[in-house]
Amino acid sequence: MSESFIPTLQKCALQIQELLKATPTHYLDSTNASGDQQLGVDVKADCLIEKELLDLEFVCGICSEEKSEAILRDQGTFLVAYDPLDGSSIIDANLSVGSIFGFYAGAFAADKLIGAAYIIYGPRLEIVFASTTLIRYTYHRGKWEQAPLSMLQKKGKINAPGGTQKHWSPSHKKLIDSLFDEGYRLRYSGGMVPDLHHILIKGGGLFSYPQTSDSPKGKLRKLFEVFPFAFIYEKAGGAAIDGKRRLLELEIQSLHESTPCFFGSVSEIQKVKESYE
Repeated sequence: MSESFIPTLQKCALQIQELLKATPTHYLDSTNASGDQQLGVDVKADCLIEKELLDLEFVCGICSEEKSEAILRDQGTFLVAYDPLDGSSIIDANLSVGSIFGFYAGAFAADKLIGAAYIIYGPRLEIVFASTTLIRYTYHRGKWEQAPLSMLQKKGKINAPGGTQKHWSPSHKKLIDSLFDEGYRLRYSGGMVPDLHHILIKGGGLFSYPQTSDSPKGKLRKLFEVFPFAFIYEKAGGAAIDGKRRLLELEIQSLHESTPCFFGSVSEIQKVKESYE
């Protein structure tokens, strides 16, 4: 049933792509519920997705990284948590950004996640959607086409380490250095969607955003970012943990709760577990 969201995702992707071309990248005086300063394009993308999702009769509620509270209603079956524009702070550098969606049945909780998706706005407009299977769509010559998407290899070559290095723990720095010593390539743009998409398309590696001294509970939000990508990476044959525990087994106490997170091939995730024992 979560596949019913695909036409809406495709419609949102085209609209936001045009929005990115036409909207100046200026900051507003407001901040979102997580304390991040908002860009005008963040708010516009949020409103656009809100409208499209609430037009669906089977949606009973939504929550967004840009909203302090969820919007709930009596009709419908599914809940959607989304980050309307992940990586918006790098738009002015003309780097790829994206949107992230988690589809929940009955409650905003990891064990209620039935599907996930992301849109990437780059040289090509693409959607990766996961439910029972993993599907990749590319917009080409005015229409959406399915594109190949291979499973993650057991071991990859890419290392995408998030967080400011001076705030890393010694054990995390040792882990990251060990990967570079093995020949892993640094690929980190500052956007979760393009970096995780890169690892997925290239067949494996590690994306990490650990607990740091300035963000002891991590920076990335469970409902809008972490759980959806954990779902996608597991469907792709990879794994996703908070350092020790599987991300999709974590509980959640509030809509904007964050967590340390690691996504990657099984070999890299095993290295993380050993490092965080």
